[in-house]
Amino acid sequence: MIAFGTYDAARHPRIAVLIAGLRAHGVKVTELNRPLGLSTAERVRMLQQPWRLPVLAGRLLRCWAGLVGDAVRQRRAEGRPGVVLVGYLGHFDVLLARLLYPRSVVVLDHLVFAGDTAADRGAAGLRVRLLTGLDRLAVSCADLVVTDTEEHRLMLDDPAKGVVALVGAPDGWRDGPASGGTTGEPSVDLSVVFFGLYTPLQGAPVIAEAVRDAVAAGAPLRVTMVGSGQELPRARDILAGTPGVTWHDWVEPGELPALVAAHQVCLGIFSDTPKGVRVVPNKVYQGLAAGCVVVTSDTPPQRRAVGQHVELVPVADPRALADRLAELCDPAVLAAARVRAARGRDRIRPQVVTEPLVAELRRRGAL
Repeated sequence: MIAFGTYDAARHPRIAVLIAGLRAHGVKVTELNRPLGLSTAERVRMLQQPWRLPVLAGRLLRCWAGLVGDAVRQRRAEGRPGVVLVGYLGHFDVLLARLLYPRSVVVLDHLVFAGDTAADRGAAGLRVRLLTGLDRLAVSCADLVVTDTEEHRLMLDDPAKGVVALVGAPDGWRDGPASGGTTGEPSVDLSVVFFGLYTPLQGAPVIAEAVRDAVAAGAPLRVTMVGSGQELPRARDILAGTPGVTWHDWVEPGELPALVAAHQVCLGIFSDTPKGVRVVPNKVYQGLAAGCVVVTSDTPPQRRAVGQHVELVPVADPRALADRLAELCDPAVLAAARVRAARGRDRIRPQVVTEPLVAELRRRGAL
């Protein structure tokens, strides 16, 4: 099998999870990877602002030239691959993969629908229609499409072409002890962390209102907010004057697991946007893997994927979130939540989350 594309596993660990899981099932995976060097936000911004497209096109063509050379050398050394896995954000890469490997089974990891993501971030009209067309073109080039939730699989024009594999978390998130912030002398405060891009689906204003109200009511919280993006200014305004809140605009990907593991509670997403009720975000899986108690919104995909192991609250409800955080300040309640969370760590390992993909490829005779 070839893992192919301009993906960046350090910024977007989904592809790393799939590769690790496939290898754990005994599949030989050779990576042909030329990272594009653009974040999700930068790619979406370029697609929304046509005058930026020449930059994207230039970078893409340089990466593709390298990939073509890599593919030629790989073909000479190992022959035609049975399966080509195109990594996350591979809307364009899958076109090249189809051209280079016309007789291989091309698998597209379609974690993000470009049109859906742009709409969630405020785009409308022609831009969304063009990006939706790009989604359809990318999917049409693949033989099998991997999505992260059943809701996303059903968004495909042909859902039978899809297979659901949970996002999971890289093993690097488990390297440290599952301490949930209990190393050293325990703090009297409940330590809480949120990290993300502050997009509408994450519901950062809901988090901010909940933290503000919980602290005002006397809950002993120590909160770390990591990241930057569209709704950061509003979240900062809401939390202005609230004690115990620390802000980080950026944390290096290699440092993030240790930072999260140093907290007792990791926050997921809380909005009621259409996209927000269809996804299970990376941070939910990563928080569990890091040994935290995870609090997130009670949506069908999150309930189905990890509902027995996380603390669910109604969507877009700051009061409910504030109440749950206050409850977790009770050591007995927190201890029980930790037990539930610990039982979910093995369910999100790469080997487990890739089982449906491996089963489907074997059913097709591709492995």
